[in-house]
Amino acid sequence: MSDLLSIGASGVRAYQTALTAVGENIANVATDGYSRRTVTTQEVSPAAGLSANKVSAGSGVVVLGIARSTDVYATAAVRSATSDLSRTQTGATWLSRIESTLTGDQVQTRLTSFFTAARTLASDPSSNALRATMLEAARSTASAFSATNAAFDQVQADFDGQARQAAQDLSSLAVSLVRVNDGLGRTQAGTAAAAQLTDQRDQILTKMSALADITSTTDYLGRATVRLGDRAGPVLAAPDVTGSVTYQRGTDGSVAFKVAVQGELQDFIPTGGSMAGMLDGAERINVTRGAFNQVAKDFVNTVNTLQAGGQDVNGQQGAKMFALTDGTANMSLLLTSGSGIAAASNGAGSRNADNLTLLEQARSNTSTGNFETRLTQIVTGNATTLKQRQTVAEAQTAISDGAKATLSAASGVTLDSEAVTLMRFQQAYSASSRVIQAARDTFQSILELR
Repeated sequence: MSDLLSIGASGVRAYQTALTAVGENIANVATDGYSRRTVTTQEVSPAAGLSANKVSAGSGVVVLGIARSTDVYATAAVRSATSDLSRTQTGATWLSRIESTLTGDQVQTRLTSFFTAARTLASDPSSNALRATMLEAARSTASAFSATNAAFDQVQADFDGQARQAAQDLSSLAVSLVRVNDGLGRTQAGTAAAAQLTDQRDQILTKMSALADITSTTDYLGRATVRLGDRAGPVLAAPDVTGSVTYQRGTDGSVAFKVAVQGELQDFIPTGGSMAGMLDGAERINVTRGAFNQVAKDFVNTVNTLQAGGQDVNGQQGAKMFALTDGTANMSLLLTSGSGIAAASNGAGSRNADNLTLLEQARSNTSTGNFETRLTQIVTGNATTLKQRQTVAEAQTAISDGAKATLSAASGVTLDSEAVTLMRFQQAYSASSRVIQAARDTFQSILELR
């Protein structure tokens, strides 16, 4: 009877643990990053050798541990897809910022208005009203260039802030991973605590993949070692190592990420994740801003050169119309009166408009002119690249969703399946209880024998 009682008791204990695991699965069906738990059981080995008993049917069941459902290949696919998608989406975000910066202050429209006002003034160079109109158009153009320049400054400041935050987030995740590694080293394998820590480890690795391309390996305890880039990259986190990532902007406008590991500073060029997308965005910002600044410089030089080569309404040599801060598109209007516009060529009189004709010709000069066309090309080129990134992002989103679905099928919780398992374990638990009751009843019957 003691064998029957112990077998029933072992079943009750085993299925109580199994029911707890199923309950945990059901409770966490909507928990992001949770992996399904299953209880691993094994028959208790009966005595062997000379002590073996022919009439013994067995010794019951024992719980070996709590297993965590996972698929290493599906997990790796999710991280890879997450890294690729994050890079593309981040790059598209900065391309969108560039587009709004280029078009927000309508520089091209203001330029066209300036040249239109100059062409109108050429029909009546002595008109004070038309001179005032052209001067106002010049002021509006300078204001548009300066506003766009300030918008680029803000884009750069926002970029620096987000890049610095990304580096800090990656460093914080490395610290968190080291703590989880420490917990895994102190926790017995096959327990609910170990499964929970492993879930946390995988969530951290996925978040890291969203920031940068990483390569991770695990030891026999499940502790992760993370390298930035491929297997030859610098170690960011390991059971006994914690690295940190920093962001730097050079005096020439170049940006870079660096990783510090045990006092050694190394360059890190991400090829995946949002940090790689940021480097893509930084390159695009620098190229686009450089092209925009060149248009501003050519425009100011062209107008000021023509001003110096002509004479104003008072017969004086034309003064500079615009001022431009070196290396930027920060433009200001120097003329304070429309009478200072040098519409005429030297010695031709106030009703001459030859200098304005030269301005119209310079407007279409293919080397230093074509200001509006060049601005259109800058905007169009950026928009084309943005559209391409958005198309790639759509495809990568589908790949990412597919990878997540595959991982969910392998390690996620399905309520229908858990409901069936719950009923099965309930019946097993109830049956084990009946075994105990049968053992007690039989033992009581033996005691009542006379």
